[in-house]
Amino acid sequence: MNEISNKSNHNSQLSTPNSQLKNNSQLKISDLSEADRPREKLRDRGTEALSDAELLAILIGSGSTSESAVALMQRILSACDNNLNTLGKRSLHELMQYKGIGEAKAITIIAACELGKRRQAAKAAERPDMGSAQAVYEYMHPKMQDLDTEEAWVLLMNQRFRLIKAVRLSHGGLTETAVDVRVILREALLANATTLTLIHNHPSGNARPSGDDDRITHKLKTACDAMRLYLIDHLIVTDGNYYSYAEEGKI
Repeated sequence: MNEISNKSNHNSQLSTPNSQLKNNSQLKISDLSEADRPREKLRDRGTEALSDAELLAILIGSGSTSESAVALMQRILSACDNNLNTLGKRSLHELMQYKGIGEAKAITIIAACELGKRRQAAKAAERPDMGSAQAVYEYMHPKMQDLDTEEAWVLLMNQRFRLIKAVRLSHGGLTETAVDVRVILREALLANATTLTLIHNHPSGNARPSGDDDRITHKLKTACDAMRLYLIDHLIVTDGNYYSYAEEGKI
């Protein structure tokens, strides 16, 4: 009778809710809510929302049978006093002493730390200055000189007229191309640009603007003003010449 009672007590302990809960370190990343998974967090909230361990967990991809990739990297970082510089000094052999870190993962961690060092040592890339019509023409002419159809581009810049990126808006026919003002505004806002220049080419070689060119310039200028963006120019490019609305005092 006592033996049966002991078995019953033992079984009831196994069936308690606490015995069925996973320890946090044993949770797989796939067990976490989507908002707590490192890749999804980076996608939805940016790199700043992730801890060092979460960023490293993305690189190694998986942990071990006993802990998640995040928990594994938390343990390794803890042994390095939570200092990435200290982690970067760990050798391949030292990293492979941790359960869950094989050669491939150790190499990945070392490579990531080395890239961090090289980025710190590298100079920031100098953005081209697009503050003049001539500078815009020299930048865009190689892209447009051999086109036999019209294309529209927008150069997105910061407040110092330094180029953030160039975006091709459309590729059209022989005499016109569509320009969607909403697309331009969206691209500018996504890039955190404050100033922009619209560019399109005239395959005919005639750089003079058409009535449609005037209308799209006015429409875009009005939209930019409403969004507190600065349209500094609209350039029409041909092979060897250009027309600048800013230089002509039409913007």
